[in-house]
Amino acid sequence: MPNVYQDAVVTKYNIFNSLFLSLPFHDIFRTGTLLPLLVQASEEGFEAGNSPQQIIESFFEEYTEHATEHERRDMLFNFIKFIERQVVLFDSVEDAGFDQTHDLNGPGSITQLLNRVDSDDLREKLLKKLDDFCVRIVLTAHPTQFYPGKVLGIITDLEEAIKDNDFVTVNNLLLQLGKTGFINKNKPTPFDEALTLGWFLENVFYEAIPAILKKLLRGLNIPIDQWEHTELFRLGFWPGGDRDGNPFVTSDVTLQVADRLRQILLKCYWRDIKYLKRRLTFDGVEDFIATAERKINNAIYYPDQEHYASSPELLHDLQQAREVLVKYHDSFFVDSLDDIILKIKLFGFFFASLDIRQVSPKHSLAWEEVLTKIEKQVPVFTYADYRDWDEKRKIDFLLSLQVELTEADFHDPITQDIYGSMLAIREIQRRNGEAGAHRYVISNCASALNVVEVLALMKNVWKTTDIGVDIVPLFETVDDLAGAADVMKQLFENKYYRAHLERRGNQQTIMVGFSDGTKDGGYLRANWSIFTAKEQLTRISREYDVKVTFFDGRGGPPGRGGGNNHAFYASLGKDIEDKEIQLTVQGQTISSNYGTVPTAMYNLERLFTAGLENHLFMSKNTKDQLSESDKALMEELANVAYEAYLGLKNHKTFVPYLEKITPLRFYGQTKIGSRPDKRGSGGGLKFEDLRAIPFVGSWAQMKQNVPGFYGFGSALETLKKNGKMDALKKLYKRSLFVRTLVENSMQSLMKAYYPATKYLKENPEFSTLWTMMFEEYERSINLMLEFSGEKELMNQNPVTKESIIVRERIVLPLMTIQQYALQKLQSSDLPAAEVDVYSKLVMRAMFGIINAARNSA
Repeated sequence: MPNVYQDAVVTKYNIFNSLFLSLPFHDIFRTGTLLPLLVQASEEGFEAGNSPQQIIESFFEEYTEHATEHERRDMLFNFIKFIERQVVLFDSVEDAGFDQTHDLNGPGSITQLLNRVDSDDLREKLLKKLDDFCVRIVLTAHPTQFYPGKVLGIITDLEEAIKDNDFVTVNNLLLQLGKTGFINKNKPTPFDEALTLGWFLENVFYEAIPAILKKLLRGLNIPIDQWEHTELFRLGFWPGGDRDGNPFVTSDVTLQVADRLRQILLKCYWRDIKYLKRRLTFDGVEDFIATAERKINNAIYYPDQEHYASSPELLHDLQQAREVLVKYHDSFFVDSLDDIILKIKLFGFFFASLDIRQVSPKHSLAWEEVLTKIEKQVPVFTYADYRDWDEKRKIDFLLSLQVELTEADFHDPITQDIYGSMLAIREIQRRNGEAGAHRYVISNCASALNVVEVLALMKNVWKTTDIGVDIVPLFETVDDLAGAADVMKQLFENKYYRAHLERRGNQQTIMVGFSDGTKDGGYLRANWSIFTAKEQLTRISREYDVKVTFFDGRGGPPGRGGGNNHAFYASLGKDIEDKEIQLTVQGQTISSNYGTVPTAMYNLERLFTAGLENHLFMSKNTKDQLSESDKALMEELANVAYEAYLGLKNHKTFVPYLEKITPLRFYGQTKIGSRPDKRGSGGGLKFEDLRAIPFVGSWAQMKQNVPGFYGFGSALETLKKNGKMDALKKLYKRSLFVRTLVENSMQSLMKAYYPATKYLKENPEFSTLWTMMFEEYERSINLMLEFSGEKELMNQNPVTKESIIVRERIVLPLMTIQQYALQKLQSSDLPAAEVDVYSKLVMRAMFGIINAARNSA
């Protein structure tokens, strides 16, 4: 729909963009007038092979001949501020035109799914699948977007005014935007992050999820009050629970966040019931509604007075009101009452399940403290001996232990928090119900012992074997993914662990993470490792009669596993369990894909139908399934890509390049997230300490996007030389999974812009590394186009392609300014005052560049 996109978005943006020039701010007219000239100078300069420094200095000489150095630098900062607000405006215009640029009832929608369910057999098959199917969106606090909450609010209001072509309101909001700061003065706390994401729960998901379910039930001709499976959609939440590398997340914070989630939800219920009270004014009904309003209000503000302690209590009163309404009042307004009842069944008193996450070595540290204490009490046992035992003996020993544990048994602050977090889960379950917190995720899980350490610790903290918590291993690195099936096999064969699973409904959730996998092994190897790991884990789980659910840490950009999630899930074959779809969403992916009710419904519907696709229409999709020869071809491709990526990652200048050339070192100063920007502490940068977000984000800032494509071109080139390109082309046409893999990587390539960093080709230290990246970039484009048979990147997704083109042009001058500042900072004799100025330019430019990438590319 490129023409529709031009009319609904680009043309409208250009019209509203002109309003900036009339705002009553100092120098804004001059800034807005000169900015297009800087865009032109950047385009022409990079095309001519000039460096960012040459472009900026030539621009100054031509347009600011008499300005002082101080005035010129102020102008650069003004450009940055202007462009930041242009990005906000473009976001709002794009959101306002969403229903015009996207077919809401087209491919992937519930409407189309129901049209395809055109027989009684398919209908029964669908209804049976829905009995235990679920889509779970897990909101994370990972900072991949720089908008503070107040700016998100302006975006929402702008969208509505733009839809109505209300120029007066748009002008006022742009005026507000001009006065609103884009930078947090203080680093947000985990609780602050929870509050920010709570806005999406309250204003988007609370309305979108029930609307989707009602749309489905209407299509199936099933009355809402007769629908029992209300776990079809679930929300998860990581802020306040994710303590992997974040010392600021404590058990107290976890409890505060759980309480706030409950309060937000109860206020939503209270507002709905208060509105309903104005309609249900009938004898025998109004007393129930009045009681519900009062007891919900007390639950929020006056818990010492009579209030609802759980959602079943509230549902009981509303169901009684419904019975009277149907029996004596001709079901007047029963639909409105059913809407509230449906929401309560969906969200309970918890709204979103709060996951606890901690990295595996910390649990080993906790056990070291416990076992050292036991050593002092049991003369025949020593911790030194324990360390020398094999894994099976350690597992059997830990599961057999029954020890009295208190907080005083732990001395390290992190191990104290592990103890506190396990107690916090139990307290949240008491307050909000078991669904409020029932999963403990183990990052960097590499062994069965890593899982048992958590289960055995929790057994002793809770003082019971009946633990209402799912232990979720997270396999991330290439090696961990390769060994995941063996780890789970060992656990499934353990009688104690198997008994725990039986108490949990014989279900096992397994998380696979893209971020560290991509950082560790490159784009293609990480994606294929996850695919093969899921197949192996599915096979092992079916062999042991365990219902496995996969939880994907898919992130935002392709370098973190993002891209087209709908196509990804629809492409999984019969050998990968599809009981549920669970994935993390974060940063700009939340605001772009789930920032409004229409966009949330659009994307949730497509995840939902993608999860049903293979089950319902497998016979029609058999040609898409990967054969053993296909898998062997993909394994060969992934291995060659892995070797190419290792050649880059292990290059002697790779880490120094990240540290000295990219904006990586500035991420910790942005104050956008509560988490430290690296895992380790102390001096020099180590690759293993790098967090995935600053790692991927730094490549995005440089417009090099290495994690999203590097190695793909080399792999295609090698297999082409080996005479396998024809086989690859046939595989591409036949397999949706392969097409999705390629098309998501194409997004990374489309957003790359190597002319901006071509000056590094002359850098004596980093010339070789830059050349390696650039050659792989060109190689990947040429061979992906040959592989796919396309003439240009992303021809299959014209709307996203158009969006990227416009967004990249908006931020081109930002990129020029940032690279200019980075180039200046490479000078060894720069005065301290100038170092400070150029560092601020780099950091300020980061905000707009990353915000403009909101379409997860």
